[in-house]
Amino acid sequence: MTPAVDVRNLRKTFVQGETSIEVLKGIDLQLMTGDTVAILGQSGSGKSTLLSLLAGLDQPSSGSIHMDGREIATLSEPELAVFRARTLGIVFQQFHLMSNLTALENVTLPLELAKDPAALDKGREALEKVGLSARSSHFPAQLSGGERQRVALARAFVVQPKLLLADEPSGNLDTRTGLQVVQLLFDLVGSRKTTLILVTHNDELARRCHRQLHLVDGTFS
Repeated sequence: MTPAVDVRNLRKTFVQGETSIEVLKGIDLQLMTGDTVAILGQSGSGKSTLLSLLAGLDQPSSGSIHMDGREIATLSEPELAVFRARTLGIVFQQFHLMSNLTALENVTLPLELAKDPAALDKGREALEKVGLSARSSHFPAQLSGGERQRVALARAFVVQPKLLLADEPSGNLDTRTGLQVVQLLFDLVGSRKTTLILVTHNDELARRCHRQLHLVDGTFS
């Protein structure tokens, strides 16, 4: 069976003037469909860099990343955009909602970009699943932090992604709201058998995943 995610000897080096900084030093990671893995590590350990590479937002210095059977480093920018729209869901700590768009418009944005004729219906359904049907016409500034993160979850899941990348999804929320958002995330992942890569510094949250990996000095310990 082909892994949903197959990362081999992944390396990333950043060059600053005459100095080279190797952030990732030969990462291997394999996940099957429906697997959930938490990646823990101190600030600066390379967690966000790894997510950027997995999302195709940056290119590795060497190594390979196969997702859904495709080597994403070989995809052109237009192909990557289509791949992300159809395969990936991404949830950030900072929400990354468009301030000039309503909740519904934010959720439907990836579908609109993919020219999905059913974008509005799917967007409304996604907002209903996260309990925000009544807030569909509100702008991000009119929503609480928890509501904004639920909109971000709806946007991530509206494309029915095979893989969800989550970067500290409860990091900007109070404890109670964070627990509610995390529960919703795992409910959605479980109901759709979505493969999840969760970056967190929270051991308790990490234990909700099938596996926990610690990123230390650019490698998994």
